[in-house]
Amino acid sequence: MQEIQEGMGTVMFERNQSIEELLNYEQAGKLLGVTSRTIWTLVDRGELPAVRFGNSVRIEPADLRAFIERSKCGSVSNAGKEGGSQ
Repeated sequence: MQEIQEGMGTVMFERNQSIEELLNYEQAGKLLGVTSRTIWTLVDRGELPAVRFGNSVRIEPADLRAFIERSKCGSVSNAGKEGGSQ
């Protein structure tokens, strides 16, 4: 049993699990305000996880949110990389 809802394309599975619609490079780039080439580079460097199947590559919205959190200036994870806070 699957139920597809309009909007972001949430799919409901039998066990009350849901999955968000995966984003292509263009969609992820629009959300971040960068080009699809920048998203490709981030994925290629391993900085942004991607789901690969066949010739398609997609970004999970949760991975995009996690990337944003890791990239915030002044975050605990970035403070040590720059030798202190900015």
